[in-house]
Amino acid sequence: MIAEKNKSIVRRVNKEFIEGGVLDTFHEIFSEEFVNHTAPPGSPSNRDGVIYFFNHLLKPAFPDLKVEIHDMIAEGDKVTTRKSFYATHTGEFLNIPPTHKKVVMDVIDIIELKNGKYIGHWGILDFQSLMAQLTKE
Repeated sequence: MIAEKNKSIVRRVNKEFIEGGVLDTFHEIFSEEFVNHTAPPGSPSNRDGVIYFFNHLLKPAFPDLKVEIHDMIAEGDKVTTRKSFYATHTGEFLNIPPTHKKVVMDVIDIIELKNGKYIGHWGILDFQSLMAQLTKE
């Protein structure tokens, strides 16, 4: 029962916050205790880092970002997703001017929840593939 509830919360975050940019969903679901265990070096590992990554780095460069969850597995207090972000590069991203290329970002996330709130994250984004898509002629 808890596993299904947690999966529903993860689906909601992916659609409403990551894809839709709804900050109310973020504030409702991300605990003040949240820790991103795989935050990029120099980035905050708390909630501020998540907001910065999505709302100031990713979404301005890829405003049409869509999320497709391919697989989702829940056990105990953790939910793992294998998903893809589909988007068009229409804004500057890491000093790369807009290329207007359609890109796919493959992601694997592990989310730890407590009482229906995100408290931990471990993730892998295929950054090398994304950069190759943006820089190839």
